[in-house]
Amino acid sequence: MKFVDEAFIDIAAGDGGNGCVSFRHEKYKEFGGPNGGDGGRGGHVFAVADSNLNTLVDFRYSRRHEAKRGEHGMGSDMFGAAGDDIVLKMPVGTIITDAETGEVLYELLKDGEVITIAKGGDGGFGNMRFKSAINRAPRQKTPGWPGEKKSLKLELKVLADVGLLGMPNAGKSTLISAVSNARPRIADYPFTTLHPNLGVVRVGPEQSFVVADLPGLIEGASEGAGLGHLFLRHLQRTRLLLHVVDMAPFDDSVDPVAQAKALVAELKKYDAALHEKPRWLVLNKLDMVPDDERAARVKDFVKRLRFKGPVFEISALTREGCEHLIKAVYQQVKAQQVAEHETVVVDPRFVPLPPEGN
Repeated sequence: MKFVDEAFIDIAAGDGGNGCVSFRHEKYKEFGGPNGGDGGRGGHVFAVADSNLNTLVDFRYSRRHEAKRGEHGMGSDMFGAAGDDIVLKMPVGTIITDAETGEVLYELLKDGEVITIAKGGDGGFGNMRFKSAINRAPRQKTPGWPGEKKSLKLELKVLADVGLLGMPNAGKSTLISAVSNARPRIADYPFTTLHPNLGVVRVGPEQSFVVADLPGLIEGASEGAGLGHLFLRHLQRTRLLLHVVDMAPFDDSVDPVAQAKALVAELKKYDAALHEKPRWLVLNKLDMVPDDERAARVKDFVKRLRFKGPVFEISALTREGCEHLIKAVYQQVKAQQVAEHETVVVDPRFVPLPPEGN
């Protein structure tokens, strides 16, 4: 399935039905009085988070979504039926934004979460509503209220605890396949990863975290070079970044330190908050470095990069050092989850509206 992480849609809730003007016409009841019913409310438009979806591709080919209008009121005290609601299933992690103002309206962060994104219009009043002691034969009625209409931008940011970033061919896909259940495409040439891959890493019974592998970044990615800039947004929700570095490049003229500095600079250009996220160094492909040179090469790399955080030496191909890495990552993710749970603040804008009755 094609991976699509952005789409634009137009939605329209149903209009309310009109009220009715009617009078009783029954045998032996000369003055039956008004009996015009109210119109039914229009259908709502709901958004539902579905963990079985991982792309917005359905909304690329179906942009207009309209709920049914409410039925008009009728005589004999009959109210109009409410219009049918429509439910739009979206991937978990979808951000719903007003396409005209750019205001973020809702975020779908939990599987099964339901949000009312457009309310149907209320039904109009029939003439029975206007009956009074001084107005026994009212001929007033009101039309139904219009339903909400919106132009929306849908943006998907995958929900992952850990994000892998690095230059093309750094071994990110090999790493995610070695430590998780993900099976991305792997080849001996750059840009084999064309869209984000998610994998669940099992550390132990009921102990796991989600890792995301993104297309490789190159210098100028924040301005649109390469593929990585299209998916940098998916790193914004991660708790930890693993900077994967190829320590045995095929081209001897390639300097891993210069590449690492360029990648960090691209992160800072794209999003300062993303640049400030916890970032660990993962020095990969050390199985291709002679044993007597490995320690010196690692020490020289860290010294020249002036990196102060945790550094892990691994080989994703042979899985050397991977177990130690995933255990450390799990402990870090768990600690951040506990800290976030203690300081969680609920934004009232994201509280869903309950479905209304007819």
